Amino acid sequence: MSNQDQQPPWGRRNKPQTPEELVAQLIKKVQDFFSESKKPAPEGNGGAPSGLPSNPFANIGRILSILMVLIVLQGIYLSFFKISPGEVGVILRLGQYMRTTTSGLHFKIPYVDHLFKVDTETIRKEEFGFRSRVPGQQTSIDRTGYEVESLMLTADKNVINVAWIVQYKVEDPYSFLFKVQNVQQAVRDASESVTRRVVGNMDFDYVLSYRELLAAEVKKELQVLLNTFEAGVGVVTVQFQDINPPDPVKPAFNEVNEADQDMKRLVNEAQETYNRVIPKASGDAKKIVQEAYGYAAGRINDAQGETGRFLDILKEYKNAPDVTRKRMYLETMQEILPGVQSVYVIDKDNQSPLPLLNLTGGKDLPPTTSK
Repeated sequence: MSNQDQQPPWGRRNKPQTPEELVAQLIKKVQDFFSESKKPAPEGNGGAPSGLPSNPFANIGRILSILMVLIVLQGIYLSFFKISPGEVGVILRLGQYMRTTTSGLHFKIPYVDHLFKVDTETIRKEEFGFRSRVPGQQTSIDRTGYEVESLMLTADKNVINVAWIVQYKVEDPYSFLFKVQNVQQAVRDASESVTRRVVGNMDFDYVLSYRELLAAEVKKELQVLLNTFEAGVGVVTVQFQDINPPDPVKPAFNEVNEADQDMKRLVNEAQETYNRVIPKASGDAKKIVQEAYGYAAGRINDAQGETGRFLDILKEYKNAPDVTRKRMYLETMQEILPGVQSVYVIDKDNQSPLPLLNLTGGKDLPPTTSK
């Protein structure tokens, strides 16, 4: 048998390479089949009467066969699926959770397994008190009509306008898909509830001054509440964009704020003066006291030393009065005479001063005389 005899009955075309080509070929066969079925049957001996089908069940069988082939091809096509990076696939088998797949090519049972793709990398954002508008290249903020979201009451019965952002992403795909019907609305409601409770427990000035601490507290409580809902999301960050008093009370608030700033400035200046003057005065006082203690100790030591010296001299004087008296005289003269410019030795029997030989060797000293 030749190669031509082994070709399929519908021609010598190449075998289809893709499912699309195979489906197109089957559709062409169906069209050809119905075209042939509409042709009149040939008349002759042994043939069926004109206008009546020769075998109606044969056409139904062919249609069912074609439908079965299409279903099988569709099942093969649906058996494979691809998960992109940053996504996960949740597989349900007959409505019951089966498994979670990561990125890549995977297989599932057609007509039995159902696939849900969830983006777990994209950070979702919810805005409160404003909405971002992006006309062209620059981002603008629209606050009109969103005052109800941002108006809050503080612990000291003051009204404050708070605008904030909550960013989150999917952490548990199964809970995200099936535990909460509308996760986005749940995040909005939970964020509003937690923020109003946290702000309502704080004073007006504290809310204005410590927005970072408030944001951290809101993030912590919001995550706990979402975990209770089993929403399957994790809070990435909470940011307070703008915290201001309402527009009708802004002038009065600014005046109070300016007065408060002036008060703080005066207090800081007074504290700076206090820190500069008081420590210096305290230091000077301590210095004077220490100097007095030192002076008293010096005087006492000098007095004790002089007393001891006098007592020692007195003891020696009692032992040898003449020698001690002469030694004291000589020591006194030795201490006094080096500072004397002229020395006069007076003798009661002489009528006039007599010059004495200068034995010091100094050129600037006048001659010593005696009288």
